[in-house]
Amino acid sequence: MRREFSPSMRVDLLVSDWKAAVAPELPEEERERQLYGQAWDAYQEGDHGFGLWCWHEVDRLTNNLGGNVREVTRVVGAGRYLGFSHRKVLAVEVPIERIYRPRKGDMSTPRPDAFVLPHYQVLCVYFAQAAGGDPKAKALLEIALGELEDRRRADPYLRHFETFRDLWQRTAGGTPSAAPDASPASPPARRSPPKRGAR
Repeated sequence: MRREFSPSMRVDLLVSDWKAAVAPELPEEERERQLYGQAWDAYQEGDHGFGLWCWHEVDRLTNNLGGNVREVTRVVGAGRYLGFSHRKVLAVEVPIERIYRPRKGDMSTPRPDAFVLPHYQVLCVYFAQAAGGDPKAKALLEIALGELEDRRRADPYLRHFETFRDLWQRTAGGTPSAAPDASPASPPARRSPPKRGAR
């Protein structure tokens, strides 16, 4: 059960402090492991704001390491990979009214209690909450999916949303009824051809 959901600004400040405290002479992977480990411990203690940070960190490493989950796990540490089950819980729990989504030309700064999330994480949050029947999340998801194709080439993280959506569909049995399926993350899995002589 979560005890708190720290907004992004608090998480980022603490992570910055931890980063400054890590010995600079350590190898880069060890510095990343220590930093991730501190955020992971805070998440395990009940602060889901750090879970969101770990989520994005795992995806950043996944992109940097060519999609190799084994390598990402080696960097973050055994048992610390933030997988779909964690992401699902986090996406359902994020308070969508506190997500900061600036409009074009908006020069305002986010409130201190806001969640400033990467676009693909926002899509995951909308998708998860729309699947739970939240009409506001369904409407926001439809709007966000409308611009998905335009952003696909420019945003290497969008495939992580598409993977999240596909895993959700496989485990929960479908998409939110009001959300259009913009385009599949990858071609459908090939089915094995029937064995000869089988009827």
